[in-house]
Amino acid sequence: MLRVSKLFGNVRCRPGGFMKTGGFVKTSCTATIFALMLGLIGTTAAQTAADVKPPDTPAGRTLAGFLAAFNTGEADTLRRFHKEHGDGEQLVQEDLNFYNQSGGLKLVRVIQSSDYTIEVLVQSNKNERWLRLSMEVEKHTPYAIADIRVQPSSRPDDNQSSAKPGGDGEQAPSAQKNMTDAQIVSSVAAYLDELVKQDKFSGVVLIAKNGKPIFEKAYGLANKSKNVANNNETKFNLGSMNKMFTAVAIAQLVQAGKLSFEDTVGKYLPDYPNKEVAAKVTIHQLLTHTSGLGSYWNARFDARKASIRSVSDYLALFADEPAPLEPGKRFQYSNSGYIVLGAIIEKVSGKSYYDYVREHIYKPAGMNDTDAYEMTAEPSNLAMGYTAEGAGDGGRHENGATRPNRGGPAGGGYSTVEDLLKFHVALRDHKLLNEKYTELVTTGKVSMGGAKYAYGFGEEIINGKRVIGHNGGAPGIGSDLSMYADLGYTAVVMTNYDPLLMMPVVRKIREMITLSR
Repeated sequence: MLRVSKLFGNVRCRPGGFMKTGGFVKTSCTATIFALMLGLIGTTAAQTAADVKPPDTPAGRTLAGFLAAFNTGEADTLRRFHKEHGDGEQLVQEDLNFYNQSGGLKLVRVIQSSDYTIEVLVQSNKNERWLRLSMEVEKHTPYAIADIRVQPSSRPDDNQSSAKPGGDGEQAPSAQKNMTDAQIVSSVAAYLDELVKQDKFSGVVLIAKNGKPIFEKAYGLANKSKNVANNNETKFNLGSMNKMFTAVAIAQLVQAGKLSFEDTVGKYLPDYPNKEVAAKVTIHQLLTHTSGLGSYWNARFDARKASIRSVSDYLALFADEPAPLEPGKRFQYSNSGYIVLGAIIEKVSGKSYYDYVREHIYKPAGMNDTDAYEMTAEPSNLAMGYTAEGAGDGGRHENGATRPNRGGPAGGGYSTVEDLLKFHVALRDHKLLNEKYTELVTTGKVSMGGAKYAYGFGEEIINGKRVIGHNGGAPGIGSDLSMYADLGYTAVVMTNYDPLLMMPVVRKIREMITLSR
């Protein structure tokens, strides 16, 4: 059903081959994030939603059709829905997985709607969790789902027209105009302290101004069984954030005249197994998630993840499979597409992907604690992830069984908050790309609801301020880099808890910075 990506503070979901969360999760996120939502959002008493129906608009009818099909929990019914709306067969099993987690969804309230967009409040039948669901459909038949976002929500007040977004049970720090940096830091620190008291955050948070940290603090344990605390040098799993490095590497090769964004896959990978992909899919489409490729979490991945060591190991998971969509048809978050980019980097540069990014990105940026480590080598100072998914008792368990042996061009590497700050500074100071190509990779090209996806970076206007970056999440993994291009701030949040516990922190920091300036 819904593929989840967690860019820019909301849990964003996509039909088709997506990872993420929310982005928003294996290394990015799949429907597992929905399970996280159901497990982490506070339980409230159920509210009866008598005779609530979506409006008779393209978006309303598509939403109604989806909910009706989804709530049957039947594969054939879901298959018919997706076929009628131009979506892939691969979504059916994800729908069924989410149905088993949620017991179905109850429509409680229509918050707002137009012909092609709708936002509603829903509640899961099994655990009575509140979710705020936004859907956008294409402006032509069959009105395929172009974008879905889901975020936690608090219980609605019957006397108000909409539910409060967030649902994390915490009072947001009050943002005001002309706040000093000290006031911002004080408010964020107090908020984090309260979350930690309730065991709702574990990780490290950094806020910098003009490349210099004004706040940096670690919370919780990197390894509970060994009682090792998180610290400012703890390495956290990046999830999908490696896509930024992959995109910069591609742009470096374009800048050097070694390839073009309009080149096809087949120009550099003539033996690519799917000949249609080789002939039609361009580097631009791979970078912007418009290639039509899906993501590689399939039976092969489950069987081989413990032995993955190279880009070719990842390619073997999917390269001979048909693409879910025609290239260029629409945005569909694709982890597989970034693996193909990694293979192109290897072919053009003559180096392994891992050696290339080490030499051309990490080294010039001074990122000495960033890499895609092999788990079999037992690297030091890595945070163990802890997830509530599948715990069943309200607790958390280690996430080691869900991770591949090694991350790659699409995600799964490790870094620190300080190294991610160094990456922003190097990007800003044109140590990685010249000014032209830096602007090119960070300027949005494909719409994702209220945000845009560029080349490996997201771009969003928040309270009138431009924010670029990326994040990633999976069970027990959450990382976010937000670069405030017009204000000179950098914010990094890294957690070894589930990503839905990270996103409230990201939202609060964004609110404090963008509203106070």
